[in-house]
Amino acid sequence: MYAVFIFMNFLNEWEPYPAQWIRNLIEAGELPDGVVDERDIRDIQPADLDGYTQVHLMAGIAGWVYALQLAGWPATQPVWTASLPCQPFSTAGHGRGTNDERHLWPTVAKLIAATRPPIIFGEQVASKAGRAWWDGVSADLEALDYSSRAVDISASGVGGCHIRQRLYWVAVDNANTGRRKQPDEAVRPGRVSTEPTGSMDMADTARHRRYGRGGME
Repeated sequence: MYAVFIFMNFLNEWEPYPAQWIRNLIEAGELPDGVVDERDIRDIQPADLDGYTQVHLMAGIAGWVYALQLAGWPATQPVWTASLPCQPFSTAGHGRGTNDERHLWPTVAKLIAATRPPIIFGEQVASKAGRAWWDGVSADLEALDYSSRAVDISASGVGGCHIRQRLYWVAVDNANTGRRKQPDEAVRPGRVSTEPTGSMDMADTARHRRYGRGGME
């Protein structure tokens, strides 16, 4: 008898409208099979994530799932994504930062510590407060023995017709990969690119694409 493995996504989205949108996309065959969980992320326990190949927290309308497909990421390859709320750190918000109840990184960090996903992608608004948020997140990841990097990039930097500045980050579990941190990484975890923001010419676009593939310079 041969074991049958079913590769499934776990998509957490607590707002009913985008949660149903994800279900519609799955039913239409636009996204891989998956379970859509509508609980508040603070109610999710590590055991709830057992058996899932890919986990998408605060999934929205599954933009990360689609992005991974476009990038050629195999459905059989484990990955987590986390689009944490930007309102506490946005210049358009009330500026409460880590004192805002929507600051959910501590919840995500606990799930990461308990389940040890091999690789995690995420995003945050690239405001001054958002970059300070990344300082704390990268320090937490460092303490969990993850190597991490982030890039500050606008939509126009990858061919979009608007700015929409965002901080994209990736973290890799050193224990799962056998990768040893280099001395400078221990001193400077999670460095953020200092490339200029806003509109870009063709040279700027190519440079940002290079950073997006290969990390930071």
